[in-house]
Parts: sequence; structure tokens; C-alpha cells
Amino acid sequence: MGILFGTDGIRGIANQDLTPELAMSVGRAAAAVLSADNRRHPKFVIGCDTRLSSGMLSSAAIAGLCSVGADVIDLGVIPTPAVAYLVGKYKADAGIMISASHNPFEYNGLKIFSGDGYKLPDALEEEIENIITGNSHRHQQMTAADVGRVSRAENAVKDYVDHLKSTVPYSLDGMKIAVDCANGSASVTAQRLFTELGADCHMIFDTPNGTNINKGCGSTHPEALCAYVKEHQLDAGCAFDGDADRCFCVDDQGRLIDGDNIMAILAQDMKMRGKLAKNTIVGTIMTNLGFVKFCEENGIDFAATKVGDRYVLEQMLLEDFNFGGEQSGHIIFRDFATTGDGQLTAIQLLSQIRRTGEKLSDLSNCMTKFPQSMINVKVSSEGKLAFYTDLAIKQASEKAREKLGADGRLVLRASGTEPLIRVMTEHRDPVIADEVAKELAAVVEKQLSNK
Repeated sequence: MGILFGTDGIRGIANQDLTPELAMSVGRAAAAVLSADNRRHPKFVIGCDTRLSSGMLSSAAIAGLCSVGADVIDLGVIPTPAVAYLVGKYKADAGIMISASHNPFEYNGLKIFSGDGYKLPDALEEEIENIITGNSHRHQQMTAADVGRVSRAENAVKDYVDHLKSTVPYSLDGMKIAVDCANGSASVTAQRLFTELGADCHMIFDTPNGTNINKGCGSTHPEALCAYVKEHQLDAGCAFDGDADRCFCVDDQGRLIDGDNIMAILAQDMKMRGKLAKNTIVGTIMTNLGFVKFCEENGIDFAATKVGDRYVLEQMLLEDFNFGGEQSGHIIFRDFATTGDGQLTAIQLLSQIRRTGEKLSDLSNCMTKFPQSMINVKVSSEGKLAFYTDLAIKQASEKAREKLGADGRLVLRASGTEPLIRVMTEHRDPVIADEVAKELAAVVEKQLSNK
């Protein structure tokens, strides 16, 4: 990771860390690096989520792009995976999404996609960053007829929804579902998608006001959805995050089905139908041990990467795998998409339920999760850097791994998108997992709190 780019683009508090000036600079630099064949007017698509600052930052990025001669197609409010899809459909050189995903509304971010719809590799992000920080000069301010033009994509939502619908051979007729849009990007697409597929939809948290994105709702706060599905006796529920690239589901009994469980259900079915490329699923080091056991029991190979859907995708591309994802609900179907897509995940799962006639509560029994304890320790930027070399933390983590033994594991890492150190433990005994996590988190907090 560089100075600006983390594991998922550039992110920070809007108008403090991520200013309009920076967004404008990103637009200029991205145009310089990603313009195909140095043509006179490269084409970009740009979309945003529903948070208050998204319009401000989108306008700034558009201004930066146009100032160096790039033409821009403004997609408006749209999910992140829609930008990844439409960059190809509209034959653009690249795409930009203004979103901070699952973070609170005061944060925002910029995610950049290349012309083939994939997130940028580290090398291209470094080129863009070098231009922004003044270490490289590759763009020229345009004047007169050379300034870029801005147009509005009136059919962006329809084009994206039509693409999603084309990926499922079965309608959702007769299914009663609840859809939690997190007051985010899915608010403009989800009802159209699910109703056109035939589902009886109960829409919740689909009225964004600029400040309520992810607030007590969505995949980061699915409690309300769980209660709603159970109270209304629905077949299932789906919860997305702010930019709809993540999905959690709720079964007919009101129980949460996370990314690992969703992948297990879908992978078992894909293997049975001969659709799982090379009989392999790609996950991360955060993937639950229960999922790893599930793969062993079902004769499926499992490959683990660093945390981040970009690393999952890199492994999938490297080895030509077609299915992978994260416990957090980023799930990638390479047969249909170039990035994680929450709504695509939901309709793939619901289509399987419709096709097989089984209940989601029964399907989810295919794997047993190991009890997991996660503690996030808030630190400063200096504390985050000190984490990597702190001797006391290293010694405490070694002790923690010894206590967990063969029946558990520890993942201790700095967040790539937030000022946090994440302490995650797993063990067959939830008491042991919880105790070890608390002990190690206390050491991390003590060592880094004054940095």
C-alpha cells in the first residue's frame, strides 16, 4: 500500500482526509495513466453512493478528468459493481466509484477500475499516486475544444439490472423476501431487480438521506433484517452494504448467513453441476475454519489469500478459478462479474433455493462455523505503523497462538481501510476464543494507544 491507496482504493473522512482538491487530482492523474493509446479524448464512467459528500467529490473528480481532456459519462448513484460492469459495456477506458463502502457516512473514498472492469493493480495505483504527489508529471491542462465533455447515462440502472437478470435461468416467482439496502446504492437498483425476477419484495432501509447510509442497517448491522424476516415469516432476506458489493443473507428462521456460509452453499451446488472451475474456491486468511473443514469434507480445494477482494480476484485470475470471496460478503463470480457484487450473490443464492425447492435454513447446514471472536482496536496512523515492529505485541501474539493450539487460530492485522488493528481468534470452544482475543487486544491497545 502507498500513501494514498489502501486495500480498496483511497479512503478517508470527506473534506478532511479526502478533499475535493484530492479528488480532482485523482481524476487528472487517472486520466493520464489509464487513457488507452493516448487518444485525444479518453472516456471515463463515474458513479457514486448516497452519502452526503459523494456529489461533491464526484463533481471534483469529473472536473479533474475534463480538465485534462477526458470525456465523462456520469452514472449517478449506482452500486460499485455496476461501475465495473458498465465501464466495459460503454466502452470506456476506465471507471471511478465514489464510495466508502461499509464505512459511516462521514467517510468517503475513490475506487478506480481499468477498462476491463477490474480494480487496478498496485503498479498502476503507484503511478497515479506518483503524479498526485508530484513525483511524476504526465498530464496537461486542456483549453478550448480540447476540454472534456460530460454526459449523463440515462439507462445505467436498467443496463446493469438487465445484466444481473441474465445470470439466473430461474425466476424468483413465489418467493417472499426482505431486502435491506443499507440506505445506500442498492436503493436505486434492488427493488427493480428482485421484482422483475418475480419475488414478493419487502424493502427496508431504502430511503437514503445522505447521512443514514449503513447506520444501524445493511450487512454491517443485519439485526433488524433478521428480526423482520422471522416476524413476517419470509423465505429469506438479503442485506447489502453502502455500495452494494457485499451481501449477507438471512434464512427463513431469521438466522444470519454470512459470506463463508453463502459460498459453501453455492460451491456445493456448483461442484455438483460441474460449474466449479478446477474444483477450487478462493478465500482469505479470515475465512472461517469451519469453511476450510467443509471444503475438506466435500473434496473441494481451498486457496487462501491476504484480506481484500482484490487479492482474491488476483488469485482467481492467476490460476483461472471462477469462484471466491470473503467472510464479509464480497463474493466474486468470475463467470459473470469482475468484482464482488452483493446483488449478484443474492440472486444466485435465491435462484438455487427456487430451483431446488429447499429452505435456506436446511441448505446452510452444509457447514459448521467455528466460534470466532473479533475485536477492533482503534489506533492513530502512527500507532498503525508501530504495530508492525512492536516486540511486546509479537510476543503476546505468539503466546496467543500457543493457547489456541491445533483447535484454533489467530489472525492479527492492520485494517487496510480504517485506523484499526483487528484481532480475530477462532476455537472450537467459544470461551477460549473470546479470552484469547481480549487478552491480546488489551496488549495491542496498551502498546499503541500513546503512539
